[in-house]
Amino acid sequence: MRYIIIGAGAVGGAIGGRLAGAGHEVVLVARGAHLAALQDGGLQLRVPDGEFTYRLPAVESPDDLGELRTDDVLILAVKTQDTVAALASWGPAPVAGGGTAAERLPLFCAQNGVEGQRLALRVFRHVYGVCVWLPATFVEPGSVSAGGAPLTGILHLGRHPHGTDETTRLVAADLEKSHFEAPVIPDVSRWQYAKLLGNLGNALEAVTGPVDTEEAEELFGRVRAEGAAVLDAAGIAYASVEEQRELRGHKVDLVPLAGAPRGGGSSWQSLTRATGTIEADYLNGEITLLGRLHDVPTPLNDLLQRLANQFAREHRAPGSMPLRELLRLAEQANSFRATP
Repeated sequence: MRYIIIGAGAVGGAIGGRLAGAGHEVVLVARGAHLAALQDGGLQLRVPDGEFTYRLPAVESPDDLGELRTDDVLILAVKTQDTVAALASWGPAPVAGGGTAAERLPLFCAQNGVEGQRLALRVFRHVYGVCVWLPATFVEPGSVSAGGAPLTGILHLGRHPHGTDETTRLVAADLEKSHFEAPVIPDVSRWQYAKLLGNLGNALEAVTGPVDTEEAEELFGRVRAEGAAVLDAAGIAYASVEEQRELRGHKVDLVPLAGAPRGGGSSWQSLTRATGTIEADYLNGEITLLGRLHDVPTPLNDLLQRLANQFAREHRAPGSMPLRELLRLAEQANSFRATP
């Protein structure tokens, strides 16, 4: 199989690099300065076992590849806010022998949240969910790092909306040979919703910095509790914290990498790169959506969604709001909600 990584940033670059390092055929999809760097010097991947350069085909669109192959596997690793554009580009791409990518090829959504695969199913017939546990950083154009050890990450795989098949098992086998653990499960969304609860802290980190003080951890606990209450009201199953901890153990412990500091998670990195967008609408926003559908108040997630979008829109530096100010706004949001 040939793997086409649509969005070869931090997560996509780490997956693509590790697959290439294990001998698999990989094509990277990127744009702008990152694409130019990939084409000029290859993908630079920094991991605990070394620094590697992979000179792989790098393209901007399917037009640069010509006809896709019947053994192509598409891995969608763009941020959720960029999903619709990626689907519009790759869905109609012709496949050798007839038909389009949307009709014939498998699409694995290696993204935070749950909305990406729902969007994909509107276009692609064969959609797979991936619960991504992969700490990775976009260092600079052409360079990504992934500090997990002894494994680079854990990627739960399953069909969307449910089930497994031979394609899932074949992809999992390739990932297992590439420094990943890749459990194949019929209810991958159960793990994705569990990770969503953890990702509700992404906006908190992006706005006010690392969640490493007692006050910040207490606030995150309240944000997560809102999310859990919403999922419970909606009847959505999710893996428990204990179940996640037992499965992960010390399989993906972060190791400091020289020259590649990990400043923060995916939302933090979006602000660092000043992309102008952020994924909060599909993380905290997923909770606000479900809360409105099921009449569960979500003032803290509402607040973080709004602030994260404001930071992205105004190109504000990550972590630049003092925690004290955020706590004041959080109490204000709760009091507004309590007012009849």
